[in-house]
Amino acid sequence: MTTVTKITKYVRYSAAGNTSYGILENDLIRELHGDIFAGAEPTGKTLALRDVKLLAPCDPRNVAAVGRNYKSHIVDRNIQPAPFPGLFWKPCSSIIGTEENILLPEGAQNVHYEAEMVVVIGKKTRSVTPADAAKHIFGITAGNDVSERDWQKNDLQWFRAKGSDTFAALGPAVVTGLDYNNLLVESRVNGEVRQSGRTSELIFPVDMVISYISQFATLMPGDVIYTGTPGTTKPMQPGDVIEIEVEGVGVLRNRVSKRQQ
Repeated sequence: MTTVTKITKYVRYSAAGNTSYGILENDLIRELHGDIFAGAEPTGKTLALRDVKLLAPCDPRNVAAVGRNYKSHIVDRNIQPAPFPGLFWKPCSSIIGTEENILLPEGAQNVHYEAEMVVVIGKKTRSVTPADAAKHIFGITAGNDVSERDWQKNDLQWFRAKGSDTFAALGPAVVTGLDYNNLLVESRVNGEVRQSGRTSELIFPVDMVISYISQFATLMPGDVIYTGTPGTTKPMQPGDVIEIEVEGVGVLRNRVSKRQQ
């Protein structure tokens, strides 16, 4: 059976028309049979990373997110901290993996990147305490919570601002065994560092966020939580290459282009 007690990089990929999970070791993938959240067995087969297409590293039912969860971000936007986590949901149709394009919708003029550590849930999570939350975490991945700032400001809800197709980039791997309370989170645009912060700076730490969400919504294995973005963000332009890196996870890379209607 697979284990989540050590640092292991799990990937989800497509090869020869099939979708599988595997364990990434350097440039090799050790194929697994079954679902990593229910127990998966090595098949004994290995594949070269260059020979597969990496997908979003999990296939969640729920994509939860916390807004305004770094002091550096709310100060930049001149917003007062909230007394409890500000939650929103992104549709599963907005998910893309590494090396897929972020598509700017028609009329979107102010679309920003947001580098985030993303928590991947490992088992059914309902009404848990902060003290028990860690037991429900499978691992960590990197995310880009793509956001159209004008829509975010003017719309009643954030559905199109944060839920448009391709606005939830995830990857490249789900990594177990990391200290999620103190990881470096960075964004780069065309190689230039734009954001840099540590998860120790979260206003509402991960365990509290999981507990809070679970009082209202049941989270299932493979569900994800975007935990917030540090510092300042700026608009993206077609042709930009956005890299999101979470310490220990790897680099999530996406190119920006216009959506073709």
